[in-house]
Amino acid sequence: MVRVAALITFLACVVLSEAQHEPGFCTFYQECGRNPLLNSTLLPPTVPCLDYSRARHLRGEHYRKLKEVCPMLDKGENNTYACCSIKQLSSLEMSLTLSKAVLIRCPSCAENFAHLHCINTCSPNQSQTVNVTKVMNVTSLGKTKLAVVGYQAFLSTTFADASFQSCKNVRIPATGGFAIATMCGRYGAKLCNPQRWYDFQGDSSNGLAPLDIDFQLIKEGHTEGLPEGVIPYNGRALMCNETTPSGGQFCSCQDCQESCPKMPPPPQPPSPFTLLGTDGFLVASIILLCLLILAFLLYVSVTCWFRKRKDEEKGKRIGKGKDQNSNDVTQRDIDPSEVTCTDKNTLVAQDFLSLQFQRWGTLMATYPLTVLLLSAIVVAVFSAGLKSIELTTDPVELWSAPNSRARQEKDFHDSHFDPFFRTNQLILTAPGRKGHIYNSLLFGPQNFSGLVSKDLVIELLQLQKQIQNIEFWSDDLNRTASLKDVCFAPLNPSNPSLTDCAVNSLPQYFQNSLDNINAKVNMTELGVTKEVDWRDHLIYCLNSPLSFKDITDLGMSCMADYGAPVFSFLAVGGYENDDFTNAEAFILTFSLNNYARNSTKFKVAMQWETEFLKIVQEYQKNPACNFTFAYMAERSLEDEINRTTAEDIPIFMISYAVIFVYIAVALGEYSSWKRILVDSKFLVGLGGILVVGCSVLASMGFYSWIGIPSSLVILQVVPFLVLAVGADNIFIFVLEYQRDVRKPEEKRQEQIGRVLGNVAPSMLLCSLSESVCFFLGALSTMPAVKTFALYAALAVLMDFILQMTAFVALLSLDARRQDNNRCELLCCVKVSTKRSNKPNEGFLLPLMRKYYAPVLLHCYTRIIVMLVFIFMFCASIFLMFNVTVGLDQELAMPQGSYMLDYFKYLYKYFEVGVPVYFVTKGGFDFATMEGMNAVCSSVGCDQFSMTQKIQYATDYPELSYLAIPANSWVDDFIDWLNPGSRCCRLYTLGPNAGKFCPANESAFLCGRKCMRPPAGGVLRPTEKEFYRFLPDFLGNRPDLTCPKGGLGAYDKAVVRNEIGEIIATRFMAYHTPLSNSQDFTAALLKARELADNITLGMRNITGTSPDFEVFPYTVTNVFYEQYLTIVPEGLFNICMCLLPTFVVCCLLLGLDLRSGLLNLMTIVMIVVDTVGVMTLWSIDYNAVALINLVTAVGISVEFVSHMTRSFALSIKPTHVERAMEATANMGSAVFAGVAMTNLPGILVLAFAKAQLIQIFFFRLNLVITLLGLVHGLVFLPVLLSYFGPGVNKAVLLKLQQDKAEARRELEMRHTIKQIYDNVSYEDNEVRQDPVAPTDDSRPSKMIETQQEKKEERIDRF
Repeated sequence: MVRVAALITFLACVVLSEAQHEPGFCTFYQECGRNPLLNSTLLPPTVPCLDYSRARHLRGEHYRKLKEVCPMLDKGENNTYACCSIKQLSSLEMSLTLSKAVLIRCPSCAENFAHLHCINTCSPNQSQTVNVTKVMNVTSLGKTKLAVVGYQAFLSTTFADASFQSCKNVRIPATGGFAIATMCGRYGAKLCNPQRWYDFQGDSSNGLAPLDIDFQLIKEGHTEGLPEGVIPYNGRALMCNETTPSGGQFCSCQDCQESCPKMPPPPQPPSPFTLLGTDGFLVASIILLCLLILAFLLYVSVTCWFRKRKDEEKGKRIGKGKDQNSNDVTQRDIDPSEVTCTDKNTLVAQDFLSLQFQRWGTLMATYPLTVLLLSAIVVAVFSAGLKSIELTTDPVELWSAPNSRARQEKDFHDSHFDPFFRTNQLILTAPGRKGHIYNSLLFGPQNFSGLVSKDLVIELLQLQKQIQNIEFWSDDLNRTASLKDVCFAPLNPSNPSLTDCAVNSLPQYFQNSLDNINAKVNMTELGVTKEVDWRDHLIYCLNSPLSFKDITDLGMSCMADYGAPVFSFLAVGGYENDDFTNAEAFILTFSLNNYARNSTKFKVAMQWETEFLKIVQEYQKNPACNFTFAYMAERSLEDEINRTTAEDIPIFMISYAVIFVYIAVALGEYSSWKRILVDSKFLVGLGGILVVGCSVLASMGFYSWIGIPSSLVILQVVPFLVLAVGADNIFIFVLEYQRDVRKPEEKRQEQIGRVLGNVAPSMLLCSLSESVCFFLGALSTMPAVKTFALYAALAVLMDFILQMTAFVALLSLDARRQDNNRCELLCCVKVSTKRSNKPNEGFLLPLMRKYYAPVLLHCYTRIIVMLVFIFMFCASIFLMFNVTVGLDQELAMPQGSYMLDYFKYLYKYFEVGVPVYFVTKGGFDFATMEGMNAVCSSVGCDQFSMTQKIQYATDYPELSYLAIPANSWVDDFIDWLNPGSRCCRLYTLGPNAGKFCPANESAFLCGRKCMRPPAGGVLRPTEKEFYRFLPDFLGNRPDLTCPKGGLGAYDKAVVRNEIGEIIATRFMAYHTPLSNSQDFTAALLKARELADNITLGMRNITGTSPDFEVFPYTVTNVFYEQYLTIVPEGLFNICMCLLPTFVVCCLLLGLDLRSGLLNLMTIVMIVVDTVGVMTLWSIDYNAVALINLVTAVGISVEFVSHMTRSFALSIKPTHVERAMEATANMGSAVFAGVAMTNLPGILVLAFAKAQLIQIFFFRLNLVITLLGLVHGLVFLPVLLSYFGPGVNKAVLLKLQQDKAEARRELEMRHTIKQIYDNVSYEDNEVRQDPVAPTDDSRPSKMIETQQEKKEERIDRF
């Protein structure tokens, strides 16, 4: 036998050496059997017999078969010769069918591909283009024949390049990638070229080629090195924009750039606003600054000039009755004709409000216990609603309005399709490990990072299996649950096993098999024998993840164990230029089904994620762990937010405690150490805090009654806001009471009523402004802002009501205790030291009156203050236009959270963005030819179809934010129906005759194709065929023989109603990597613009409903949509808050428009300056910031309105003196009641763990309080001293009339007394009682007392 084998080998060598290359001769013919060199292949490796003979003349069935498989070789039945048998044609047809499944979208590409292999196999001049290089004995059916197992194929570069160009852009709709990527080995689509493409086709290790083909690409005219007689094949390859001889249409634009219409580039984003070649907002702000400063300086100069001129005319210097603005407000007699209507209205309003509040306060102080009891009952009734309170924690419910576009789109998507699956992910790195260069037999030198090493791959596999094997007891299922109960299993959703669960990771390239990772084999390539191992397989799979078999002798698949490909960007990250093996990160992802929150499976999924986090966290603590990694579960965001909220509750409690201690201490009088326990106001401060708490509880209870849910934002912000408002009113009331002296014969409750009458109008002004402000703020469409505004409005209103009732009663009780000299906490203990009858001004009022106000309102200081605040305002306007809009999700996490590491890893290592679905609603007929052409992107489709427009967008990813085109079930369905593939066939035998037959069934049972070849080259099913075969397509599992099956890729993407009509579909594309709020918002905007354009085009299709719509859907849209409208939304809300502050101020001051405008202007400046400081302090503008800005308006009212009212009602002779009085009297109360109440509590928030609280509650509230303080106590007094309203002449006239009347009454009384004394002097002298003179003078004293009261009341305001 050895001799026989040697003899055959010798003869084979002789035959090969004597082989001739001449026209009309074959090199091989007929099939000899299986290639003995190949074992595990995807197709039977049948090889031809070596047979140097003339080409055969084809007739009959043989000719018809050639014409069907290789129509380019057809010369007519009487003139067609070929070098292939019918069996060879059948094998070639089977092989081409697999390729056509992915290339048939482009007929010219499919024809060129078939052209090449038809020439090699069947050309009548085969010997001229083929040179056999290797033969072997093959025994088949007992006969041994010499078979060809390797040959050279000679092609001209012209033909090879043209063929490659026609195929290189053909897409795979299911993945959005290129078909060439699956046909070029490790090089993928980017590095593929004609030589590499042909090398892969001729490599028998790819599982498809039955023998080795060495393609030699020869340039035209080059003959050096060619065997004698060999002529490289130089047939004509079709361009992709050409029709085929068999009637196929030119390829679509998506598959062929030459077919694309000339498209103008998309418009560039608008350039920044510029003036004079620089930032336009900066220039405008500078111009505004100059204009305002010039206007102010001009005003000051003009007023000074008028003052000097008037002084010169009168010949005297400025008198006491003039201020520095030449305002003549001397205390001269006022003629009634001089009193304006506004002055009269102001006086009437103040007298009316003061009188009513005085009566009310006296009543409340007279029956304090009854009032407290009734107040407690009312609060209890309102607060009872808390038993049914709902706390909204779902971010979607908080920040997305139910009627918003994104919310409606989400609801539509989730009601028709499964919600986007739950992601549980690890991103693992191994910093510090040294990489190496691997010299691969097949791929040459390759860089391997320190991460991509065998030991770490095995460790990753072990971790993956540990997570996959999680088991736990589920009370909801009443059994042990595992991953398979909740996992996303695209190819077996009904009854998945663990291996059906979608787990994406690098070990999936080895089917999660340790044996496959350890596999190695010696392989010979180009005469070099070398060991290949896991690295060669990995290199190949990372570049060709869709391959069912690598090109090494390992023969392993690249597909995951659950049957789908794992794309490289889902397995590794942190690489550049597709250098995958040099990646810096492994990515391990477990996908779970996203169940409804009320589903039992939702709780099971949450439990699984809890176990997942436990395992990952334990693994991270394990000293043997070689990875540095970040991780997250779908529940992590909500868990971390809830955790930090719970942890920061003590911080808020400490903050409120600090405020309470301050109020309790600051309200005390402290006139004597002996009376410190009597004069302290600890219980009054506690009562004020309780009033605030009760108002918040009443507000929350009321809205709980009517079904409006609360949120954590409300719990954190509303108490702070109401405390700021309430504390201010408490301080103003209590300090006014302490500074007041009880009149002779005046009762305690009467004094309290009188004091309340003095200050309550100011309290009403602020509280009513804020309450109306917040009620109007509830017009916001943003749920969190709307509910906050409603809760805050009612809480502020309730706070005012309780202050007018319960707090007045409480102060009455405390005053009675103080009058009785009883200690505060020890009521039974009295002190002997009596209370002083002098008013207690404290230390702040004299300080501000003596030092602060004179310095602030000095002539030069005022000018400096105005210039500084004008500059601040203009600078803030510029900064306002540069504020960042958005809220990055990592800010919601507390410091030190593992989610912060995850976000950092995500943005650093992920190479692709989130998926985006283009969803179609009902009203479009996909079953018509016009309808299909308006959607698809393959041959015969509209150049501006839906998927084609998306493809155009991906050509400009930096503008469209789209990286990967949309998949298309329409395209794949058409390709699946194509008779050129094995996908759609019908049973011709057996009980299922006439029904759909899967591609893996024998051709003997399924001899009929679903559709016949189209006459015009464009395949389109009829409406009946469309609806008949669509369910079969959607349920067909993809495999090697039919990769176009729709199960897994499209079965959830098409929704049909009961009668089979399509009511919703979706097409999935991918965004570019998005790393911040601005990226997500811009991506949403661009996707909507594209979808709107697609909608308009599809509505033009006959039969389309006018309300048909295409919209983009991404999981994040509901969170980022708000940033598209938050600027106008914010302006609307703030304007709605500013409006009542102006209106209420004008009304309560008797239509005093000037005071109202100055009040409004100062508040606007506070808000503008706040936004400017936000830019400087890196505080983004978002919904949380908007809530705080609305709050800023409310707090600004406290800083501003009290001062404005105090100035407007002052009767000091000059503007400056009135400003000094308002600054000293009311400014001290505002400083103690608002600023010093807020600041200690705010500073405590700096220690909170949550970044949101640190940024939007500490930083922003600190800015608001400080800016409100400086504007209210620095800028506003100066502004009023220049532009404030004149003295109220109605008040002066009333005072003048009261004095004149009192004087007349006093003179009349004295006159009557003198007459009486002269007439009856003697009689009176005898009968005069010792007390008579005092009794006689009592009327005059009463008149004087009344006059003093009037003067004191008027003068105080």
